[in-house]
Amino acid sequence: MSYTGNVSVGGPAQTRELVGLTITKVAVGPMDNNAYLLRCTNTGELLLIDAANEPETLLNLIGGQPLATIVTTHRHGDHWQALEAVAKATGAETVAHVEDAPALPLAPSELVSHGDMIKVGDAPLTVIHLRGHTPGSIALSYDAGGALADQPHLFTGDSLFPGGPGNTENDPVRFSSLITDLEDRIFAGLPDGTWVYPGHGGDTTIGAERPHVPEWRARGW
Repeated sequence: MSYTGNVSVGGPAQTRELVGLTITKVAVGPMDNNAYLLRCTNTGELLLIDAANEPETLLNLIGGQPLATIVTTHRHGDHWQALEAVAKATGAETVAHVEDAPALPLAPSELVSHGDMIKVGDAPLTVIHLRGHTPGSIALSYDAGGALADQPHLFTGDSLFPGGPGNTENDPVRFSSLITDLEDRIFAGLPDGTWVYPGHGGDTTIGAERPHVPEWRARGW
């Protein structure tokens, strides 16, 4: 199966091979959350982004291999329903931003902030703090140490989707914070070829979304 990024709850996962990293995407739970299993192609180490729901589905995806790390992109409950179960079953370390950590059901093993690095074996993921959807929402960027400089890969949680920023509940302060962080920390620094993996639904690219950023700011959501 060629990778499209279109997955559905109860359906098969999709996998793509990158330089240094394999990404497997699966949809779980009643809110159609995406979870991403990353594997370092050099060491085999595994990292899971958002143990959102259906621990049995996620554990089957892991397949009994050692899981080193679970990263939670933000504190909303639909993104961590399986966190305790998967962490207990695998012994994985857990990671979240310091601002959202107190709301999680499991105290993270590691707290991160903007600009920090999380490793999956030899593969580095850069933490990008995007304030607004929640105070501690993070994205993770992978560029294989420059080997994918024209096409990095960005996991955005609920901060960026095809068609706009994540929900800020009509709060103008939160929206201004999120759109500003997206402009300054995502669109200003990442090339059009950057592939975006959101917390729900299909994928997109920075190039597809960039022309619409002024529209998003003007509409206020």
